[in-house]
Amino acid sequence: MTNAEPVYRRAMVDDLDAIMALETALFVNDAWSPELMAAELANPQGFYLIAEQVESVVGYAGLLSPRGAPESDVQTIAVAPEARRQGIARSLMSRLLAEAVERGARETFLEVRVDNPGAQALYESLGFEGIAVRPRYYMPDGVDALVMKKDLEQAE
Repeated sequence: MTNAEPVYRRAMVDDLDAIMALETALFVNDAWSPELMAAELANPQGFYLIAEQVESVVGYAGLLSPRGAPESDVQTIAVAPEARRQGIARSLMSRLLAEAVERGARETFLEVRVDNPGAQALYESLGFEGIAVRPRYYMPDGVDALVMKKDLEQAE
C-alpha cells in the first residue's frame, strides 16, 4: 500500500462491501454481520467514517451518539495492516470525538480487548482511561474487554 494521504469521508451503505471485507479479514472470530453493519451505517444516531487510500477503503470507524445525549460510544474502529502506523486510527478517532462533541456528548466510552495493548495505548494517548473490565466480552474467544471512558470538552 502506498503512503498516499488518506481521504476521510462519511461512510455510506454503498461502502458496506468494502467495510465488510476489512471487518471479516481483521476480526475473524467476532466480525459483525453484514446486516448489523448495514443497520449501523443507516442509523441516524450513528456516525461512521471511512479512510481511503488510492481509492481503496483502508479503515473505518463508527460512533453511536444520539443528538443531545450526554454519552456517546465508539462502536468500532479498524485499519488494514498495510495502512497502519500512518496515523489513520488516530485521525478516525479524533473525528469521531469531534462529532460526539458537536452532538452534545459530554463523555465517550469504548471497549477494547485486553490483549490489544497497541489500541489501548492509542486510546490512552487520546485521553481515555480504563474504568472497568467486562469478562469474556469478546466471543467466541472469551477475551475480556477493558471499558474506557473519556470526558469531552464542550465548545463554549
